[in-house]
Amino acid sequence: MYEQTKKELDSLVTKGIVPGISYAFITHDQVEKKIFGQKQLVPVKKPLVGGELYDLASLTKVIGTTTVILKLAEQGKLAIDDPVQKYLIRFTDQRVTLRHLLTHTSALSGYIKDRDHLPPKELLTALYTLRPKAWLGKKVVYADIGLILLGEVIEVFYGRPVQEVIASEVLAPLQMKESTFTPEKDRCVPTEITAERGLIQGEVHDPKAYILGKHCGSAGLFAPLDDLIIFAQWLLGKRRPLRPIVTDKTLTMLFKDHTPTRRLGRSLGWDLRYDPKGQACLYHTGFTGTFIVIDRKNQTALIVLSNRIHPSADNETFLKWRDVIVSDYLREKES
Repeated sequence: MYEQTKKELDSLVTKGIVPGISYAFITHDQVEKKIFGQKQLVPVKKPLVGGELYDLASLTKVIGTTTVILKLAEQGKLAIDDPVQKYLIRFTDQRVTLRHLLTHTSALSGYIKDRDHLPPKELLTALYTLRPKAWLGKKVVYADIGLILLGEVIEVFYGRPVQEVIASEVLAPLQMKESTFTPEKDRCVPTEITAERGLIQGEVHDPKAYILGKHCGSAGLFAPLDDLIIFAQWLLGKRRPLRPIVTDKTLTMLFKDHTPTRRLGRSLGWDLRYDPKGQACLYHTGFTGTFIVIDRKNQTALIVLSNRIHPSADNETFLKWRDVIVSDYLREKES
């Protein structure tokens, strides 16, 4: 099964587009996975052996922050169409809702000087001052600002850093035991080498997440392939957590357009991709070279983890191949 998709995934390594790759196909009760290539290229080559932790980057948004927001909504503690200002009193615009943040339709704009180097409190203060443009609710423009603010909303309810909440409310009940925001360096797949930070390994690559630390809901989670399989199986309805997170009804509800117009192709937190039969699948990517596709109706999923920004983030080729791979996977899963 998935012969074309597998060939393309393996070619990412053989063609030198990524150092190495870890991927899994879930088809009903079957799981097929492969670990292939190098963990690190410079300063010395190190092979992937399995079990390594990847910087998941923006997959943190959907695995963690989105899931906790859905839990709060299901418990009746908040409503998706509530204004952000109801919970974050320093936020300056009453029109922007939690739905806008979740679907990347908030249109929040403005220039933040030195945004990747500000102290945490100054960065958050600057984010609170951003204002929406005229296309609020009418267009999707992907940004990390919305999920950072949603992380702040979570902290209002729990009184703890958002990353601690994700660990206790999502990772622990799903028994994603190896997933963590504070990994051991040697267990991690390295990402970029920069003049400022050197070889980044075991620390989040994303600049804002690096600044905000445990208070960041947009990035920062590290996990191995096996834990992502657990998470995908839960979304497929195949795995029960130790204690309730959200109901199957809420998970099923995710597989449709939740933008304000219901026509912009995004769910709550998640992006959507449609297969040749028009079936909506959950989709999300991470800057570091991670992505996941989940089709609950047909009980299939694809999980791909790579460090495409090692040793340099200048790797547009991967992005082109990723689109091809996702398209071919959606086609092959139907056959």
